[in-house]
Amino acid sequence: MFRPLALFGLIPDRPGGRARPSASVSAAQQEYLLELVRLEAVAALARLDSGMDGLDAGEAAERLERHGPNVVGSEQRESLLAEILHRLVNPLNLLLLALAVVSFITSDPIGAGIMTTMVTVAVIVGYVQERKSSQAVASLRRMVSNTASVRRRGGAGARSELPIEQLVPGDVIHLSAGDMLPADARLLAAKDLFVNQSSLTGESMPVEKFAGADAAARSPLEARNLCFMGSNVISGSALALVVATGRETAFGALASAIAEPRGASTSFDVGLRRFVSLMLRFILVMVPLVFVVNGMLKHDWLESLMFSIAVAVGLTPEMLPAIVTFNLAKGALAMARKDVIVKRLPAIQNFGAIDVLCTDKTGTLTQDKVILERHVDAAGADNERVLELAFLNSHYQTGLKNLLDIAVLESVGGVETHRLAADYALVDEVPFDFERRRMSVVVRDPEGRHLLISKGAVAETLGICTRVAGTEGEVALDADRLAEVRQVAHDLNADGFRVIAVGVREMMPPREAYGRDDERELTLVGFMAFLDPPKESAAEAIRALNRHGVAVKILTGDNDVVARHVCRLVGLNLQRVLTGPELDTLSDAELAGAVRETQLFARLNPQQKVRVIETLRGQGHVVGFLGDGINDGPALRAADVGISVDTAVDIAKESADIILLEKSLAVLEEGVLEGRRVFGNILKYIKMTASSNFGNVFSVIGASVLLPFLPMAPIQLLINNLMYDLSMTTIATDGVDVEYVATPRRWEMGNIARYMFTFGPVSSLFDYVTFGVMWWLLGFSAHPLLFQTGWFVESLLSQTLIVYVIRTARLPFIESTPSLPLLVTTLGFCLLGILLPFTPLAHLFGFAPLPGGYWLYLVGILAAYMLLAQGVKALLIRRFGLN
Repeated sequence: MFRPLALFGLIPDRPGGRARPSASVSAAQQEYLLELVRLEAVAALARLDSGMDGLDAGEAAERLERHGPNVVGSEQRESLLAEILHRLVNPLNLLLLALAVVSFITSDPIGAGIMTTMVTVAVIVGYVQERKSSQAVASLRRMVSNTASVRRRGGAGARSELPIEQLVPGDVIHLSAGDMLPADARLLAAKDLFVNQSSLTGESMPVEKFAGADAAARSPLEARNLCFMGSNVISGSALALVVATGRETAFGALASAIAEPRGASTSFDVGLRRFVSLMLRFILVMVPLVFVVNGMLKHDWLESLMFSIAVAVGLTPEMLPAIVTFNLAKGALAMARKDVIVKRLPAIQNFGAIDVLCTDKTGTLTQDKVILERHVDAAGADNERVLELAFLNSHYQTGLKNLLDIAVLESVGGVETHRLAADYALVDEVPFDFERRRMSVVVRDPEGRHLLISKGAVAETLGICTRVAGTEGEVALDADRLAEVRQVAHDLNADGFRVIAVGVREMMPPREAYGRDDERELTLVGFMAFLDPPKESAAEAIRALNRHGVAVKILTGDNDVVARHVCRLVGLNLQRVLTGPELDTLSDAELAGAVRETQLFARLNPQQKVRVIETLRGQGHVVGFLGDGINDGPALRAADVGISVDTAVDIAKESADIILLEKSLAVLEEGVLEGRRVFGNILKYIKMTASSNFGNVFSVIGASVLLPFLPMAPIQLLINNLMYDLSMTTIATDGVDVEYVATPRRWEMGNIARYMFTFGPVSSLFDYVTFGVMWWLLGFSAHPLLFQTGWFVESLLSQTLIVYVIRTARLPFIESTPSLPLLVTTLGFCLLGILLPFTPLAHLFGFAPLPGGYWLYLVGILAAYMLLAQGVKALLIRRFGLN
């Protein structure tokens, strides 16, 4: 579960990463897995009463009932007591409880009771908000589908996509590049399968897996034919038998949550830590000073101790955890209504702080609906043989079919599809990977010949071709002809087409298995030209992001010529274009200079994308990365905010902080703005709390020196603080100025300090005006109870009503109106504070009814305070741009 207490009890964890386990599976489970490892595939199937065509629906239902859903145990909630204790134990609450104990020991049970009540309220409100937030996040995450490709009997062995929660031991699943392993599985067949299992072993390099029996394996994690939940397929394809699900997997048995903290603290986390640390240091300095001053001047050390304790309570922002959680949860729900699903709540603030968005072009700038426009020979003339070979390659590959494959398959009519499928049979395949940037199949033609058909990126495919097919037959691909065919591809690129090369080789003599080493000496047959039209909304979305202070940079694996064409169509001003090979020649310092002026990075591999993102972050940018492909996982992890889409491959969705239900920059813009609104409301409370606390310290110290009695009774200070905190619990419902969300927002302690050092003294100034009015004009100098009651009311009203000024850079009420819930709570607690001295509880808390003349002066003091505060705010905005 996510915890808002991860940081001083204040900040929700950032789940999603996977911790490296520190233990192994149980002895019985290890023995069971090793038994399956040492069996041949057929025997392993028999051991689980399954077959190559999987289980039938009845067997699957019975096993689901027996084993339970395929979820790890870490998704179970903690007990109510554990959650309450977890929230209770943080520095702010512990400080209040310690002060309550001191108050009780020093014969102030009422004060101790109020402090305990404050802690209780903070814990309960925080717990309720946490529970709502957890339920909201769980509900939102269920909107993001993760499925597995499963064989179930009764469907002629055909694949069906099932939610991973429904997998059971005995299921037969298909794996391909980009898949997350949904359970522990024993391989039945594998082709060039490489798996990243660093989540379990810490081994950073992908591991090649095989389907044969592994008699030499000493432990399950060393077995070459076992794949584990939490791993992901880097390349290749496989058929696998599910052997363990849920808690019975190696991952689940270790009680390692899928929702473990990911990466370093965000800027938001660090900012909150610094604020809490600042307030605690402030308390440690000022409270002893108040105690000493009052003790020496009033000569009543016990009363001075109680007063200084009350001051410490007043300086403690104990409602901060609840307010942070409420704001983040409300923001997540608001973003969900705009098709933006938040997987990790703290990512909301970073979302609003993004000032550089890195994104692929496919589906973001373009319609994500690829159309096969042309299929030409090496000379650029239309050629049906090129389409036939490309169809066979796409039809028979068992890995992940991308948009290009789908476009090829859709371009061939039904009759021709049946003919080609009947005439050619699959022999073997060489799956796609991002090093070769191509994939190949070997098929048997009607004459019994084995043809290796390869299609992929132009440069990489030309690199394995030695001949070229033309109207006069095959000729050598010498330097002149190589230049000619490259020009054909370049011309197609310049017209906006994405170009894929197709090559073929007859394999002599035929055999059963083929591999990467066979991808050589091919004959270039021709090119496939695809069109991915730009979205009509892309240009306006880019302009809108730029207006809101977000620079858009394109990071794509595509050809730079095609990418340039698309960027021009959507209005991106390309000052510089950098390709992957060029990037590799740059030092870190040279790349740092290049990324500032480069808008398009083309022909990038996954590691190069990460390097670009890390360089941007090193320059102080908050970077968002939008990706949905197999090769985007590392970049999603490297960015401050990883953004993917619901249709993405598993590894991309698992790595992301934010999931878009629609792959659109316009939707992304709405999410960015909502993130800024959330941060703005949290900052309102922090600025008001810091300013009022700083001002109150000035007032307390001065009054302690000038007055022969305490300016406010300790219990009154406690009630004042409790009422103020409760009035601020609705700050999350408030609106945020359009000007505020127009630019990226980060945590800046300097701005908070300016508010403290400016509004604090202004607040204190009017406290002293109130002191003077009560002392000289109203004659309260001989009536300590009236004086203390008068300051209680003025202090509560001034620090509560000032929210209307600080909450906006505009003119309050005239240009910007608070939300209705905020109006109700602030005015409601102000009214309660006004009425309290006239209630039967007044005697208990040391209040006295105030005369009519006091209220006339109070109206003038509050009006003057609001006017001066508005003027000071305007000055700060003009001078420092604060809002």
